Amino acid sequence: MRTRQRWWRWRRNPLRRRCDVIEAWTALALGIALLLGVPAAGCAAGVAAYGAAHSTAVAQRATSRPVDAVLVRDAPPTVPTTGGGGAGTVPAAVRWTRADGTTGTGIAKVRTEAPAGQHLRVWLDAHDRVVAKPLDDGQVWLSAVSWAAIAALAATGTLLTVRYGVRRCAQRHRMAEWELAWARTEPEWRRPRT
Repeated sequence: MRTRQRWWRWRRNPLRRRCDVIEAWTALALGIALLLGVPAAGCAAGVAAYGAAHSTAVAQRATSRPVDAVLVRDAPPTVPTTGGGGAGTVPAAVRWTRADGTTGTGIAKVRTEAPAGQHLRVWLDAHDRVVAKPLDDGQVWLSAVSWAAIAALAATGTLLTVRYGVRRCAQRHRMAEWELAWARTEPEWRRPRT
C-alpha cells in the first residue's frame, strides 16, 4: 500500500493534476542531476583548480630559488597583527651569501623566538628579494580537493534550492486549484436539502 501511494503522480488517476506531473518530472530530473551532475561539477572544479595551482607552483619554482640563510637577531615573540603571517611566525632579518660571494640581507618569516644564528632556508626571486616558498604538491592537491568540495556543495545547494522552489510553486498551484474546485462545489453543499 505504501509503495502505491508513493508513485501516484506517475499513474493516471482523477486526483492527479498537471502541477503534480511537473513536480514529479522535475524531482526525477533533479535526482539524476544530483547523482550525475554534482560529481561531475566537483571533478571539473577539482581538475581546473589542480591545473591552476600546478601552473602557479611551476611558475614559482621557475622564478625563485632556495638559499641557506642565517637569522641575524633573535626573533621576537608573537605579536598580534592584522596582517597575519602564519601561526607562530614573525618577520625577522636574515642574511645569506650570494653566488658571487657578497652578502645579501632581507626580511623573512621565521618561527617566534628563534635564536640568532639559526640556519634556515629562504626563497629568493631573480632580484634577490625574499619571496614566499613555492607551493608544494600537498598544497596543490589540497587546493584541488577544496575547490572540488566547494563546487559539489554549491551544485547540491543549487539543486536543492530549485527542488524547494518547484515544490512550493506546485503546492501553490495545487491549493489554487483546490480553492477553485471548492468554489464550484461549495454552493451545492450549502443548498438546503429537502
